[in-house]
Formats: sequence, C-alpha cells, structure tokens
Amino acid sequence: MVTCVFVASDVKAEKIRFLDSLRNFCAAGAGGGGGCGGGGYFKTIAAAEDDSRLREISAKLKTAPEDLYGIRAEEAILLLNRGKEAEIIERVLSKFFGLSQRFSQIPVEGADLDSPLAFDLQGLDAVLAANLAAPVVAVSSSPSKALSLRRHYLDKGAEVILVALLGKAAGPELEALENLGPGFLAVGGYDELAAKFGDLAGAVHSFKPSVLAPKRFEFELVERARADKKTIVLPEGDDDRILQAADDILRRGFASIVILGDESRIRKRAGELGLGHLDQAELLKVESAPFRGELVNLFAELRKAKGVTPEQADKQLNDRNWFGTMMVKSGRADGMVSGAAGSTADTIRPALSLIKTRPGCSIASSVFLMCMKDRVLVFGDCAIVTNPTPAQLAEIAVMSARTAAAFGVEPRVGLLSYSTGSSGAGPDVDAVTEAVALAKKNLETQYPGLALDGPMQFDAALDPKTAASKMPGSPVAGKATVLIFPSLNAGNIGYKAVQRTSGAVAVGPVIQGLNAPVNDLSRGCTVPDIINTVAITACQAQAG
Repeated sequence: MVTCVFVASDVKAEKIRFLDSLRNFCAAGAGGGGGCGGGGYFKTIAAAEDDSRLREISAKLKTAPEDLYGIRAEEAILLLNRGKEAEIIERVLSKFFGLSQRFSQIPVEGADLDSPLAFDLQGLDAVLAANLAAPVVAVSSSPSKALSLRRHYLDKGAEVILVALLGKAAGPELEALENLGPGFLAVGGYDELAAKFGDLAGAVHSFKPSVLAPKRFEFELVERARADKKTIVLPEGDDDRILQAADDILRRGFASIVILGDESRIRKRAGELGLGHLDQAELLKVESAPFRGELVNLFAELRKAKGVTPEQADKQLNDRNWFGTMMVKSGRADGMVSGAAGSTADTIRPALSLIKTRPGCSIASSVFLMCMKDRVLVFGDCAIVTNPTPAQLAEIAVMSARTAAAFGVEPRVGLLSYSTGSSGAGPDVDAVTEAVALAKKNLETQYPGLALDGPMQFDAALDPKTAASKMPGSPVAGKATVLIFPSLNAGNIGYKAVQRTSGAVAVGPVIQGLNAPVNDLSRGCTVPDIINTVAITACQAQAG
C-alpha cells in the first residue's frame, strides 16, 4: 500500500524546500519505517525548468529523472487541445504505478499553478489528484485564492485534507478559512508549514479515498487483468467496434482474444481499419473450428435431458453465442463478451442454459458500473431479473456488494424506492422494506460488516443534506455506492437516464452469479465500453 500526499500550490517560492521536507517525512513512513522503498517523489506535469531539480532528486533516489514525472507540460497541452485527456491520465497513472513498485511513501507535486500554462493545466491537475487517490494539501498566500483552490480541487473529485495560508491576512475570507477547523493552517511560510506538517502524519498515512475516480478505476481494472492474463472469446467478429477494441486490448496485453467469424474477412477489415495487433488474436470460423466435434458432443451430453440430439447440437452451435459459451464451458476460453449487435437474451440465454448459476446463488443478476465524472457507482439489477421478489432483491443486493468490492468500490448498499425510511407505504415500498430486513438478517453469514439500508429515494441515497433530513443516522444514506433498484423497469430507466444526462460511462451489464463469466454489451456500446467489459470479464475469471 502506497502512502502519498498531493501538494497543490500557486506559490512557487521556497516550495522546493518544503517538498524536500515532505520527502523526508514520507521516508519516515507510518511509525518510522520507510516501507519497501522509503520516500520517493513524483511530479504530475513537468516543465523544462524542472529538469535540474529532477536530476538532483533522481540522483538521491537512484532512479531515472523521467521516472519522477507523469508527462511534460507542453505535451499535456497538445493532448488536451486534441481532446485526449483520458490518454494523459492513463500515462500519468502508469508512471506513478511504476514508481510505487519501488517507493512506499511518495509526495506528489502538482503542476506549477503560477506558471504561464496554469490556466490550461489547473483543471487537469485536479483531475490527476483525484485519480491518484491522494489527499490534497492546497497552499496559497491569498485567502481568496486558497478558498478558490480548495473548491476547484473538490469540484474535480479530489479530497482536500488541508488548506495552508502562507503569510498574514485578515477579513471575511480568512474567517471562511478558519471555519474549516482542523482543515486550515495559517503559517508564516513553507518552512513553518513543513515543521507543522508532522502533525498530519496520522491523517496522511490513514487516508482512504471516499470515492473511486473513474479513470483510476479503469486503470486498476486493466492492471488487475494484466497480472493474470485470461482468454476471452468475442463472438461478434463482423462488428468494427469489436475488432477495434480487440486490437487495443492486444496492444496493451491484458487479455488473450479469440474472435469468432470469417478469418479472411476479419483480416481484410483489420487492414482497412489500420489495426496492427489483430494478428495476435485467434480467429475462428465456427463452422470449421478444429474442435467443433468435441463441443457438439459435449453440448448434446449436457442437453440430453432436454431431448437434444447430436444433429440438433451441431445446428445450434452454428450460432456464435452458443459456440462461444461452449468454449467457456469446455475450458477453451475463460470468459465471453457479446451483445454489441444482439439482444441481452441472445447473450444470456446460452449462459443460463449451459454454464448455470454458481452454488449458493438462486438467480443470475446484473450490475452496471457507472463511471461518473468524480466517482464510480454500482447500479443493479438493470438487465436480467424483471420483478424480483423480496428474497431475490436481498440476494441481488449482497451479490452487487461483492461485485463492487471486487472492483475496488467500497460497498455501501442502498435499496431504492419512491419512499425513504418509513415515510411512505404501499406494496412496492413494503417489498423493499422486507428485502432490507431479509438482507440484514443474513449479513452475519453472507457479508459481515456490510453497510446496507433502505428503503430510500435516489436523492437520499446520494445527497448528504437530503439524507440528514430524511434518514438521519443511516450508515448508507447520503453516501451510497451500490444502488439497488426495485425492478428491471426502474433499473433500466434509471441507469440510462443517468448515463445520457450526466455523460457517465456505463460499463456492463456485468453478470453476477454464474459459474463462469459471460457479459453482455449494449448495442450502443463504444469501443472503450467493450475494452472495459473485457477487462471486467478477465478479472471475474481470475476470481474463479
């Protein structure tokens, strides 16, 4: 586990000495130990004027100067102007991840917000702070600028643990800062700030982000998939989006890919699209696959109780979704992703028939991982179970919490209704109330310590002020991360409404409760959606 603190400052003078003090502070580590590599150093966005200092620090740390920063300022501006912020974030996270393999304590210096490039880079720097999951110390010499700096980083999803004001000031803005309580510190300069920073040691070393930033979620997902590479089958080889996603997955090397379709057509289309990595994929035509006979015999054996003959099995396996599912069932693939060109039923029916639900699960259900601007939320069930009973709703809630935790989202489960707490009545509210009671009754054996509550309205689940008014004292209301809808009707409308109005990326549906991972795509999915779903499927396969 890496401990880091992010310094955002619009006062450059003497900042270097403060950062050196922070490196020493980080080297001491929690309880005096430097961990696996003591105190490192990282700068998010570096300019040419940083080169001499980077060389000096790199010599002390015995590492290359280019390992100590995420990206050059000029390159970041160029990518921003091309609309490629996501690429910048991915590169900075990758560099930081590499450094974290060597150092357990890393102070992070934000972009120089007093430089000529500050206007362009300030927004990006705050997004990077959120995705690095680092507690932010905001430093300024002006009360108004300090307040503005704090608000700016908070608005981008970063978590500010301290606002430091350098020098003396007075007036209403200073009073606003003082109202922050322990979150504000007035000091004469950087040296005094460094001297007092040790008082924050506990807060820094124990810091845990309350939300998971979306780009960090995607980055960690891919890194997790890469750590134990699995084979994923993609039945829809006629779809350009599938080919483009497969090409990028193979370029990044986090999964092995099998594509079902006509090999010559796929290779021709790959050339037309300029895809240079599809030669690493296994391309299979289902009608002539070398192991087709093996799958036909296994299919007929599995379905003989339904009266399926080998001839019928052979005909059924001309359908690529059934063929891909049989590859998973037989162990020739670890998971399957489909649905870009077909319905959810086309993808899920073969899985329910052949792979079936795992022991302890009475149903298969689904969640969407909603990558919002500043956090990742989990919505369930939005794709499979039409009208769940209270018992099924309770099961979906616990399964969804497990899925959330598996992908780095701390589960706080809110079961949704049109009423919060005991304020309303009616059959629909009563069903959710019963589901909450059933889930809580079984938590001791199914998920000890899980925060779960309801019924609650959507606003009470997410907005702290509304929660304080409508459901005070709830361990979930106002800070829910897993939202359970009472029906498929409500869930499907809810996730699409949030997706289309907020610009959120909806990853899924992620199917939970099966013996092996098979996941569905929306017919409106984008290439990044497919990439993320393949990464999720690979991670599910790792979990077994």
